[in-house]
Amino acid sequence: MSGDPSKMTVWTGYFDSRVSRSGGRRVSKDASIPQPTLDAVAWAANKVGIRKMKKQPEASHPSRPFAQEGRLIISTRDAKDATGMDSKEGIMREIGVMMRAEMKKSREEGKTDSVPSRKTKQQRAQRKSFRQKGGGQRKKKFGRK
Repeated sequence: MSGDPSKMTVWTGYFDSRVSRSGGRRVSKDASIPQPTLDAVAWAANKVGIRKMKKQPEASHPSRPFAQEGRLIISTRDAKDATGMDSKEGIMREIGVMMRAEMKKSREEGKTDSVPSRKTKQQRAQRKSFRQKGGGQRKKKFGRK
C-alpha cells in the first residue's frame, strides 16, 4: 500500500495505549485505548465520517509479524474530506479520540450497573500460594542422587 497515494493503511497497533511510541503507537495516550480491535477502529472511522474502507483482519504489521492485529485500508481522499485533516496523523488522531470517548462512555455506564464484590477486603487481598513440586524436596542437579 505504500506505493498507492489514494489509499491509506491504518493498523490497530497504532492505537494501543500499552505500546510505547518507539514500539509502534502513532497517536498520543489521550487518543489511544488498551488492546484496540479492528472492529473498534472501523467503527470509530465510520463515526468520524469515513465511508470507503476495507478491513483485513488476518494482516500483521511488518515490524510485528507475530501478532495478527489486522489493518484498515481507507481512501485517502474520503478520509481527508470527512475529517478536514491534511495528514495521516491528524486522521488517526480523530479516529483515536472517537474510540477513547466511546470507551470512557461505556466504562461510566458499566460502573453504575456493576454489583460490588461480596468478598471482604481481606479475602480480595489474599493471593493463592504456588504448589510446591515433589513434596518439598529440592530438585536434583547434574545427575546427583
